[in-house]
Amino acid sequence: MLKRKKIMLIAFITLSSILGLFVILTTYQNQVNKELDLENVLAVYNYNSNENSDLQSIIHETQKNVVQINVDTHYNDRIGSGFLYNTRGDIITNAHVIQDARSITVTMANAETYPAAIVGIGEEQDIAVIRVPQLINQTPMEIEVNDRLPIGAEVLAVGSPLGFQNSVSLGIISGINRSFEINEFLYDNVYQISANIRQGNSGGPLVDTNTGRVVGVNAAGIDDSGIAFSIPIQSIIDDVTNWSTSVTDEDLIFPNYSRSLVREPDLIKEDADYLINYFFESVLMRDYLNAYTLLGSQLQSDMDYSAFRGKFSHGKTLELVQMESDYIDDKEHVLVTADVNKTEIDDNRQLSSIYTFIVAYENDQLKIIDFTIETSTT
Repeated sequence: MLKRKKIMLIAFITLSSILGLFVILTTYQNQVNKELDLENVLAVYNYNSNENSDLQSIIHETQKNVVQINVDTHYNDRIGSGFLYNTRGDIITNAHVIQDARSITVTMANAETYPAAIVGIGEEQDIAVIRVPQLINQTPMEIEVNDRLPIGAEVLAVGSPLGFQNSVSLGIISGINRSFEINEFLYDNVYQISANIRQGNSGGPLVDTNTGRVVGVNAAGIDDSGIAFSIPIQSIIDDVTNWSTSVTDEDLIFPNYSRSLVREPDLIKEDADYLINYFFESVLMRDYLNAYTLLGSQLQSDMDYSAFRGKFSHGKTLELVQMESDYIDDKEHVLVTADVNKTEIDDNRQLSSIYTFIVAYENDQLKIIDFTIETSTT
């Protein structure tokens, strides 16, 4: 039955879209369905302005407030996405992501991980809100609550497809006012988009590439079809706001099941690699303050922000050439080495540096405990 519904849905959308979208899709054929990751987008970055700088900035700022959501149920483990939308620590996601949760944890772009509690969840609408008290007063994403996007508008979908945190897909609005039903959820007047939404992307934001504002909540994709759907933010913002304002932190009920923190060496090493990639992304985007927050408390005490910024602010271009990491069992930390090429702003000197990072847990959060830089002229 579900397979039949899926075939009918694809057929309907295809027939209704062919004439209206042929010109648009032809125009954008070189832009849509591009899967981006940190290494592809930001491994080489020129600090001078260029045509991609605005998009790179939007992606970087968006990723700060997009979270990976790990859910444990009686039946399986589940990965989804969400985004911070207010200063109460509230995160918008899909209802199907957190349904039947025994435990919910969210992982931020900076690799910090926290438990979350359910604030509200839709019964027919595939929308939910969860709260992380530790994120109170963090600057949220900007929401576009007034205007809906037209067909052809360029968008990006951010999420954690298949567990790859903060991946980005570029695309366009390829259809509007689509309505259908999947399982118990009704999707009324939603966007049809060409950006990929795969397992793990659900609940992430759909972002207008012109403004950087959230215009939708990514909800569903049809495998191997190039078709995906996003719920317009205007259609759910009232429910989300009502849930958020009616629940205080004292009202929060965290799922009873407490999942033990898994610290397997391979997983720690993988997370350390991600953290260092994110560190360099922040430096590459000249977001030195964000990079500084990735340091451990003792390292921040030994090196104030001005001194830290001075180590990185003179670069014109920066290229992350190679990175290797090893888990050191007896010290329970990860040693990460990175080969970096840099061009200086003042005299265009070409410098080659080897960065050595020590990454370990501090107060249950993964941090850069120490780092050194060895530099030579090329």
